[in-house]
Amino acid sequence: MNSHRHWLNQERLSFYPRIILTLLLIIICYLWFFMFNNMADPVGKPFGYDFITYWAASKLALTGHAQDAYNSSLLFKAQQIAVPAAWRNSYTWFYPPAFFLLVLPFALLPYILAYWAFMLSTLCAFALVMRRIVQGKIAIWIIAAFPGLWVNLFFGQNAFLTATLAGSALLGIERRPVLAGLLIGLLAAIKPHLALLFPVALLAIGAWRTIITAALTAITCTSIGTITLGIGVLNGFIANLDHARLMLENGFIPWSRMPTVFAFLRLIGIPVALTYVIHFVFASGVVILVWHVWRRCQDQNLRGAALMTGTFLISPYLLDYDLVWLAFPIAWIASDGIRNGWSCGERELLVVIWLLPLLMMIQIFTSYSVQTAPFLLISMLWIASHRAKITSIIKATENGDLKDRLETI
Repeated sequence: MNSHRHWLNQERLSFYPRIILTLLLIIICYLWFFMFNNMADPVGKPFGYDFITYWAASKLALTGHAQDAYNSSLLFKAQQIAVPAAWRNSYTWFYPPAFFLLVLPFALLPYILAYWAFMLSTLCAFALVMRRIVQGKIAIWIIAAFPGLWVNLFFGQNAFLTATLAGSALLGIERRPVLAGLLIGLLAAIKPHLALLFPVALLAIGAWRTIITAALTAITCTSIGTITLGIGVLNGFIANLDHARLMLENGFIPWSRMPTVFAFLRLIGIPVALTYVIHFVFASGVVILVWHVWRRCQDQNLRGAALMTGTFLISPYLLDYDLVWLAFPIAWIASDGIRNGWSCGERELLVVIWLLPLLMMIQIFTSYSVQTAPFLLISMLWIASHRAKITSIIKATENGDLKDRLETI
């Protein structure tokens, strides 16, 4: 697996991310400070794009009308309080009751301050967790320039928060199983579709304390949110699930922004019913693969890389800002590669995966009609599973040799 004089040397690893970071800062600053007028762009979208739903829904909840957040017309009126110049009504509240409790305090602040408070606090949490994985100036530059961070920041989304919960849980499953369960339960309570693979992984290793803690946490958080805000919030969330399904199936949420197998199939014209069948079969294969990785491999980094990458391949509903999650599998696979060597093409694939959020933005602006992200994610999952298989074989061989030596003695 070792190679000599690879083109991606330390000098380039230090230099290239700084170029990308500079370009991203220029683009973001241009969009924020030159395209936006009165905190809205020329087509009526507000500064922070998606964060405005958090602020507006929380504003409604503070006035005692949390259930109104699930009514698009009433939510839009609350959004216009934040940014009067935003006239494009394209934002919907799909979140469960528990997420209300997390974002509720931010509506006490003016919109722009609330946006920065939410984004910077969740970014800091994300950075603190990443520091447990990556060390050194080069690694910090690579993470700082990761396009996924800037896409999430631009849209004002919650991927810093969800990635922090998932990454922290995976780092703590072995040593702090109860804490890991709390984090997984919270993730399941605020974004259930991002927690789908955790039960598979935990069952594979028999982590019953974590499973029970996660289930109790999810139920408790949902119950507290429902009791605090009223049963209408839970009813509104359940009712809106069908609306979310229709938006997904019919492309009201652009498929070009969705790095999923479902979006790829719909973009090439596969009918909805057949798309669900193909997606289910494919997702089942991913579930089995992740199960085997967790069952046979003891390396927590490769386990985590397989789970977080696999999450993008089993859920039909994910968007470009969720690609923040990829910072973790990239870091874990890179660490394993540095320790154990590289196979041909692995480093090049990691570079492309690292650039994926930026490539998706380019696809959106060029109206590119094919979603390539699933193929890259499949390749990354294969790398994680292949490395996990090699690691488990080596471990088994070492244990076997040790057993033979002990029997000889």
